[in-house]
Amino acid sequence: MMDVRRLVLLRDLAEYQTVTAVADVHHVTASAVSQQLRALEAEVGKPLLLREGRTVRLTTAGQALARRCEDVLAALERAEAEVDQLAGTIDGELAVGCFSSGFPAVAIPMAETLLARHPQLTFRFIEAEPEETIPMLRQRRLDLVLAYRYRHLGTELQPGLISLPLGEDPFLICVPEPLREAVEADGLAALRDQPWVVFPCGSCREATVHACRTAGFTPRLTHTCASIQPALDMVVAGLGVTMMPAMATRTAPPGLALVPASELHRKIEVVVRAGTERQPVIEAALRTLADL
Repeated sequence: MMDVRRLVLLRDLAEYQTVTAVADVHHVTASAVSQQLRALEAEVGKPLLLREGRTVRLTTAGQALARRCEDVLAALERAEAEVDQLAGTIDGELAVGCFSSGFPAVAIPMAETLLARHPQLTFRFIEAEPEETIPMLRQRRLDLVLAYRYRHLGTELQPGLISLPLGEDPFLICVPEPLREAVEADGLAALRDQPWVVFPCGSCREATVHACRTAGFTPRLTHTCASIQPALDMVVAGLGVTMMPAMATRTAPPGLALVPASELHRKIEVVVRAGTERQPVIEAALRTLADL
């Protein structure tokens, strides 16, 4: 019988390509990962890895087994859900990952509603961008992730995950009030010579650069700011311009002009592992989110 945890390591090796990367994801040493993969090979009775010096790659058998990992994990999740449903209670802990601007609009209202209905339920929240929380969900360090995706960037969900749409969050061009009229008349093209304030990394930064290039120019990325409020304060001070999703501008400072960015928006969604959507706690959370 194969050990499921070892099977997960094989799946992650197929995705991340190196033992070191898999070790980083699981917060263990590379030697520990290698040891577990050798044990999996012994369980299967066939070579799963080709070791070439300091690199490894999956054999045909290893690739086939890695592809089936999500089916096995989903079946186990469904079995656990059936057992939990027999208890007829909604309690325990719900571990949720959410992006910063999603807390006031989605995460907090969800938690308040669930606690009113099920006071015995507890929460554990992690604030981080989807690039961080989605891998944590796959590694079973989170139960549910509130995330976003930009369709024009072509980001797809990884195998073993399912998502339910929660709505659209339009992008806004954020400029000092004196620039409002120019942006309303010419859109992003009016800002081709302006310095820009952007996030250090992630899909929001990519969406901003993509939108500017679509408008015919490459933005001058002068300022890097990891937090929403300081970025907006910099704009009001005349230090630069930026683009933000509407959710991120709920507490816009005075003097900030917000102009809709034509047809640019992000899809807000809730993401769970396949097979967990019928677990009582997660099912209750999904129902609550659908009603918000």
